[in-house]
Amino acid sequence: MGVFSTAQAKRIAEEAGYDLVEIAPNATPPVCRIMDYGKFKYDQAIKAKQARKNQSKIEIKEMKFRPKIDVGDYTTKKKHVLRFLEAGNKVKITIMFRGREMAHPDQGLSILERLADDLKDVAVIENAPKMEGRNMHMLIAPLPAAAKKKKEKNEGKDQQDA
Repeated sequence: MGVFSTAQAKRIAEEAGYDLVEIAPNATPPVCRIMDYGKFKYDQAIKAKQARKNQSKIEIKEMKFRPKIDVGDYTTKKKHVLRFLEAGNKVKITIMFRGREMAHPDQGLSILERLADDLKDVAVIENAPKMEGRNMHMLIAPLPAAAKKKKEKNEGKDQQDA
């Protein structure tokens, strides 16, 4: 619109039924805009809410194993890990060593490798097996295809709720 004095700009904004909002105070001369400030703030809040809605929160679940785990227990825990991965969560696998088991970390490593091999079609190893004190840890994450499936499943559930 051009360069106006502050009083003139306020008068023009009032006549139009809007607010005079300062956009660039450090410019010479300062830049202002005539707009409905309440509507502007409302639109910003709606955009922020929409952005938060589209975010997905990834949780890290933990499953603990022992070096001398039995086959039945292993398959049960593997099913739980698989369920966590299908839900789109990362899973931290922990092997807990006690007493003389500390002398055989290769047993724990073989369990982690077997689990990674069993889940290779649905998960990827994010952190390789690592020994920390009496525990050995490994972090696995779902494959991107599994994450897409989770998003589609959630969208379908939202549509059913509506």
